[in-house]
Amino acid sequence: MLSTDSDRLLPMGTIIYRCRGAGMFLRCERMEEEEFSLWLRSARMAAFKGIPWETSQSNADEEAILSGPKEPVRAGTEAAFAQPSTSPSAVEMTGANESPSVEEQRIEGGVSHAWRALRHRNFQLFVGGQSISLIGTWMTRIATGWLVYRLTRSALLLGTVSFAGQIPTFLLAPFAGVWVDRLNRQKVLLWTQTLAMVQSLALAGLTLSGRVTISWVLALSAVQGIVNAFDMPGRQAFLVQMVEDRRDLGNAIAINSSMVNMARLIGPSLAGMIIAASSEGWCFLIDGISYMAVIASLLAMRIHVPAVKRAATSMLHELKEGWTYVSGFVPIRTILLLFAVISLMGMPFVVLMPIFAARVLHGGPHTFGFLMGAMGTGALAGALLLAARRSILGLGRKIAVSGAVFGAGLIGFGLSHNFWLSMGMMLIAGFGMMQGMASSNTIIQTIVSEGMRGRVMSYYTIAFVGMAPFGSLLAGTMAHWFGAPLTVILNGAVVLAGAAWFATRLPAVRKAIRPIYREMGILPVDVASGMTSGGAS
Repeated sequence: MLSTDSDRLLPMGTIIYRCRGAGMFLRCERMEEEEFSLWLRSARMAAFKGIPWETSQSNADEEAILSGPKEPVRAGTEAAFAQPSTSPSAVEMTGANESPSVEEQRIEGGVSHAWRALRHRNFQLFVGGQSISLIGTWMTRIATGWLVYRLTRSALLLGTVSFAGQIPTFLLAPFAGVWVDRLNRQKVLLWTQTLAMVQSLALAGLTLSGRVTISWVLALSAVQGIVNAFDMPGRQAFLVQMVEDRRDLGNAIAINSSMVNMARLIGPSLAGMIIAASSEGWCFLIDGISYMAVIASLLAMRIHVPAVKRAATSMLHELKEGWTYVSGFVPIRTILLLFAVISLMGMPFVVLMPIFAARVLHGGPHTFGFLMGAMGTGALAGALLLAARRSILGLGRKIAVSGAVFGAGLIGFGLSHNFWLSMGMMLIAGFGMMQGMASSNTIIQTIVSEGMRGRVMSYYTIAFVGMAPFGSLLAGTMAHWFGAPLTVILNGAVVLAGAAWFATRLPAVRKAIRPIYREMGILPVDVASGMTSGGAS
């Protein structure tokens, strides 16, 4: 630890680190010599003027900053460490007796910053299995939409099938969240993935045998919706257990979003080619087989978590407890309200894509696949940009901007009758949609209380998926009476209005989040005045 009242020169080759936080929230970064000189000068000036140069704890912490701690640094303090180096790689390569900052430098030296969450073995397994399974999932989504349209030629039934597949999530997700908080999340996902595999294989058998009807599609879509009601909050809550270091959580969410959108890019294109060459049934079969990859990855994981304690309270009490937490916590409430609107009015445009492909752009299943692939490309670009971020600060503002971008892309798509212009609008809409989704997920997963994680993520599931069935039904009805293009234009305008509303709520969101970020050591502290710099969200 370096003292501010010392004038001796540092030895040649000294490496200096500035650390904030403690434990799992300890964040250390290497300081350049010029930056350290400014830091030291600011500290001396503050001490000379008697400015209380505190962070978020007590005067004892202030003494630790200025004069060096006599015990380990506590959460909320900031300190500069000097580590002499006998060779250029002495600090980074040392394995024994490393300080946390040196360990962080060693890890980041081996894994690119944009992919740092992949240093966790369990998350590596998850990404490997999900990357394969999600391609099959997107193939099934495209094939289901085209199958319904081929069987019925009805925009209303396109919306109805989507409604049947998503309404169970709206009804069951709160109860599922309670169970996710009570049960072993790894086992929950093993069950949900196995049941989803059975559902896809059943749909494949019916389609390939020529016995599929719209009634069967409705029934099996409802079964998948029931499975998703437990799978989605379980998967979101399980992410924290796969990534042991909370500092890598935001990066893990961005990588997960990148993976989803890489599948969104590949899956629809493959589905379009397979449907054009043969039958939708082969897409369902490939999807069913692809679930084996994620099941195998879950079985290979070694998750170390405390033994699950069975809740002594009733489910209704825990439901009420979760609702009180979500509705009373301004950041989570505001984010979920915005994305409930986006899910209701913005997301359902996907169910109308077969109409745009066939009637507006005068194409076929390959056009459908290209449009979905363009949206996936934009979403993938948005997710990769988030993965490259070094901090979650500023994500609140990004949610508002991305909502506006998504709305503008929808309006442009609704106005377009040109294939290439429509592809461009899908790129923009996909980019805005994914930036908003991943940013909101990162903020919620970072600030939520661990004991409430399953229930909060169940309400997150309702906002993103549970509202979609009503949106799909509404979009199908509107398209039936007013046409698909006008429906998408109106929905885009509502999304723009929602983004504008969220922007007006940002100050209140930041005010509520700032103390949490400060406690976790995420929010930077202005060393000269003790004031925070930048937005907290």
